[in-house]
Amino acid sequence: MRQWKIVSFNVNSVRVRLEDLLAWMGQETPDVVCLQETKVQDPDFPVSAFTDIGYHAAFLGEKSKNGVAVLSREKPAEIKTGLDEWGQPGEARLIAARFDQIAVVNTYVPQGQDPQIEYFQYKLAWLRHMRDYFSRHYTPSEPVVWLGDLNVAPEPIDIYDPKRLLGRVGYHPDEHASFAYTKEWGFTDVFRKHVPEGGHYTFWDYRVMNALDRGLGWRIDHILATENLAARSTGAWVDTSLRRLARPSDHAPIIAMFDLD
Repeated sequence: MRQWKIVSFNVNSVRVRLEDLLAWMGQETPDVVCLQETKVQDPDFPVSAFTDIGYHAAFLGEKSKNGVAVLSREKPAEIKTGLDEWGQPGEARLIAARFDQIAVVNTYVPQGQDPQIEYFQYKLAWLRHMRDYFSRHYTPSEPVVWLGDLNVAPEPIDIYDPKRLLGRVGYHPDEHASFAYTKEWGFTDVFRKHVPEGGHYTFWDYRVMNALDRGLGWRIDHILATENLAARSTGAWVDTSLRRLARPSDHAPIIAMFDLD
């Protein structure tokens, strides 16, 4: 039996946070790190920085926005990108990696901007399309991890003021329904399996003064797993140390541990 550690982190520019990220990875030694919002075109991704510390790097990028990556100690047996010809052309929002035992699907779900505009409907369709994606590529009996910045706080305990913020983008009933629809394909919220209480967040808005220390956060980054894999999870937590640094992302890493054969 071995412990397997996987991380999801909206890095909000991998090149800006590179030094801090490398130091953190050196301390935490995760097996897999899934990044979102890398904000770098593929030719400029800092591959050598990660290979120098013992990680393979697979990535899909855009200039100045979006972008996803999978960093792993084990070389992936397979890498897939994109949503099977669905979605807006050129969006770098999904990368999937298959390892010896586990499939990992890393997504950066559109933020949605505002419930009153058409782009919000695109976000809802994006979330629901993920169920079709999983049905085409996997089965619920397989060990699959779905993780990333999913841009939805699904429950009242996932947001600091659920009464006042209900109906805002990120905490809207239509988002909850779309997220639940895809989750019902066969996923368990690994974080909630181990941390049932509120007050644990992954995102704190830059525009809110001292949001982290005041507890004014949202849990919009998630690690979900199919039932057989979730049963082997041994812990999950959010590490706020990177969020406290001088030039932080507005997100913090969310981490889960599993026992593997």
